[in-house]
Amino acid sequence: MDEHFFKVNKWLYPVSWLYGTGVAIRNKLFDWGILRSKSFDVPVICIGNLAVGGTGKTPHTEYLIELLNNKYHVAVLSRGYKRRTKGYVLATPESTVQTIGDEPYQMHTKFPAITLAVDENRCHGIGKLLAIKEPAIDVVLLDDAFQHRYVKPGLSILLTDYHRLFCDDALLPAGQLRECIGGKNRAQIVIVTKCPADIKPIDFNIIGKRLDLYPYQQLFFSSFQYGNLQPLFPETSSDPQAVESEKPLSFLEGTSILLITGIASPAPMVEKIKEYSQHIDQLSFDDHHQFTNRNMQLIKERFNKLEGEHRLIVTTEKDATRIAGHPHLDNDLKPFIYTLPIEIEILQNQQNKFNQHIIDYVREDTRNSSLPKRKDAYQS
Repeated sequence: MDEHFFKVNKWLYPVSWLYGTGVAIRNKLFDWGILRSKSFDVPVICIGNLAVGGTGKTPHTEYLIELLNNKYHVAVLSRGYKRRTKGYVLATPESTVQTIGDEPYQMHTKFPAITLAVDENRCHGIGKLLAIKEPAIDVVLLDDAFQHRYVKPGLSILLTDYHRLFCDDALLPAGQLRECIGGKNRAQIVIVTKCPADIKPIDFNIIGKRLDLYPYQQLFFSSFQYGNLQPLFPETSSDPQAVESEKPLSFLEGTSILLITGIASPAPMVEKIKEYSQHIDQLSFDDHHQFTNRNMQLIKERFNKLEGEHRLIVTTEKDATRIAGHPHLDNDLKPFIYTLPIEIEILQNQQNKFNQHIIDYVREDTRNSSLPKRKDAYQS
């Protein structure tokens, strides 16, 4: 469903009520201490959402990695959605998309200095990470674990899509919420993601009131910023149309583009590329789509049908992890494939405030409290 237009299927409300009752009972069992949440003696930051689908968890996790990585040894723990392994798996240079999942693999390749692992059981996974003695883990980032209440994080960051705020949504299956809106109260920070470039100052106030947060909760707004185009296979090729290094988005002007997306919300990326080229053929797949041999053949056929002298294939970083190692990817296409990286910008001149809030939380832990405080290191 296009993220700029969604509807709630009201006729499914009875099923949603049953689903919501089950989720509410589970949450109450945790609230009452019948089901136990475990705390750890290391800072644990949870990044998650109330809804299924893309709210930008991976880019925001990467933002935190970049913020913390120069100061602390960061570990990231994910469940490794759609991986072909089970249990705890520690990422190594030999890891693949199949062994740890596409989003963890993306983070592992972008930030090789961090420790990354996947485990469906987050408590077990954190325990295994903390057993690593060299280097000792200073902070754990939990990717998409807001509903995994067996872990009690020290700081929870809740994301909600500007185009589908949780206050406008409904429980599954009528809507896309995994749990009732009241679950937002567990978060210390709420971020409205994917805000448009032309968002008006009054919109910040309107959204803030509609989200109905408590005084202890801090509200931030973020938007996607797109980096330079990155060649997926920089070691290729001799073709004069191929580009061997990263290029600014202006390079897309006058280019025919095959856009390949297997993400929950491709609309912002499509809109950005349309600013530079109207010659776009889009191939859209489901989120985390596992590309088949037939998909690879279709990509080749659609690329060959592009008109014009200059042609490119553009895809997301996440999709690139599943395309790059595909055994049926035509070698002739490799020089033309580029990824479009996503970066996060905190709006309203609140980036320093947000950064410092994260740093201060991590430093409160006794293990990290002896480290010298350098606020200037986190100023943008």
